Amino acid sequence: MAHIYQPVMLRVLLESAGSATERQIAEAISGEDPSQVEYYEKITRDMVEKVLGRHGFVKRNRTNRTWQLLGFEDLKPVEIEELITACQEKLEEYVESRGPEAIWGKRSSVSGPVRYEVLKRAKFRCDLCGVGADVKALQVDHIIPRSRDGSDDLSNLQALCYTCNATKGDRDDTDFREVRASYSDREDGCPFCDPVEANIVDRNELALALPDKYPVTDEHTLIIPIRHTPTYFDLGSAEQNACNQLLVAMQAKLREQDDSIAGFNVAINEGDAAGQTIPHCHIHLIPRRTGDVLDPTGGVRNVIPGMGNYTLPT
Repeated sequence: MAHIYQPVMLRVLLESAGSATERQIAEAISGEDPSQVEYYEKITRDMVEKVLGRHGFVKRNRTNRTWQLLGFEDLKPVEIEELITACQEKLEEYVESRGPEAIWGKRSSVSGPVRYEVLKRAKFRCDLCGVGADVKALQVDHIIPRSRDGSDDLSNLQALCYTCNATKGDRDDTDFREVRASYSDREDGCPFCDPVEANIVDRNELALALPDKYPVTDEHTLIIPIRHTPTYFDLGSAEQNACNQLLVAMQAKLREQDDSIAGFNVAINEGDAAGQTIPHCHIHLIPRRTGDVLDPTGGVRNVIPGMGNYTLPT
């Protein structure tokens, strides 16, 4: 990050005739952080627009993502200055009545070094949904809220993206660090918990792709969550998203490598009755080619003999 901070600071100083306040420099640095900008873009859309738009003060152009103050062209210069002053006075009045801590405390109460330790411990990912800090701004959240005498001790802090933190609320004391810790669950003797590294054809933070050891067709691939869990339904949304991302990426890669592929079966065997033989969730991505079976009608319905082609008379 120093490669961003240093040139930004020098740029601000050059633009300010050689001298600038810490706040000016900090504001310039925050303006270079896409995740912070995205955070306030979302605030603008989800909160500000709902109030000002509903009352007919502003209108959003969704095509170019710009905003228009309705009736601005009818205002005189002196009226514009008066309204700017009124807005600033309202802002100062509110901050004075509530105090900066009450307004911004959720994001600013934790010191920089402690915040860094919390984010580092979380590997710069949301402890709930798993999204990275490069995608969404992360906030340091109190597990036991300060409103319930929660401390600023490192053991009472967790990293949440702004979406999860806003949803969580200030009365919830759920410790989502256990979710992150569960991503490391492994089972001794499970072939998917300790795969041969050379066999992995693709991966992301929470899932990997392996060739099926007993392929139904050429390039039959398995998408496997890294955490050991028998069932797809026990996966968190971050893990499901990770598996889906690999599923999409692998089908595209296989199509590019082999133009004989005309379709895919995507399937999960869930439980003994469904034929699951390895109790670690995995998704089958099975390439299909024209003519590989006499009649492919029904696809996965053919797991029950005679139930594939439902168009046939019974």
